[in-house]
Amino acid sequence: MYDFTCAHKKYAFGSELRVTNIANGRSVQCIVNDRGPFVHGRDIDLSYAAARRIGLIHQGVADVKIEYIGRDPSYVRQVSYTAGNGPYTVQVGSFKRHSNALHMKKSLEMTYAEVYILESIIRGSRYYRVRIGYFDERDEVIAFAQHLADEGYTVLIMKYQKHI
Repeated sequence: MYDFTCAHKKYAFGSELRVTNIANGRSVQCIVNDRGPFVHGRDIDLSYAAARRIGLIHQGVADVKIEYIGRDPSYVRQVSYTAGNGPYTVQVGSFKRHSNALHMKKSLEMTYAEVYILESIIRGSRYYRVRIGYFDERDEVIAFAQHLADEGYTVLIMKYQKHI
């Protein structure tokens, strides 16, 4: 909330953007650290600090210019594996709160198909695992997982389990 961050539908996590309020010419540099917004017709959600810097607190919504500056490479993640043989899937999150899993699922569905939540009980605790896809071929799942990791997602290649 108080950092210069933003949510964007397409830019990779760690992308540095300059956002300029067209009405007043004020700009802010912020880092993409989330997906969104989930409102039709909007491309970016700014943190409170970023919105305040360019004069958007009272009006809330405005036309802005977005410029890509570069990317912080520390957001790129490594791919981890637990699966030996296929079929495979890619896990991008595991949550104790179902609402957090739903939020991640919704944000991933802006770009990817076959996003699902698998409920698991581990040592008596319930987890909601967000996963993407069904892959028969190891090379295919590795390429897809690496793409997600390059975007900034923490990914785990796992054995596919049927879900409802």
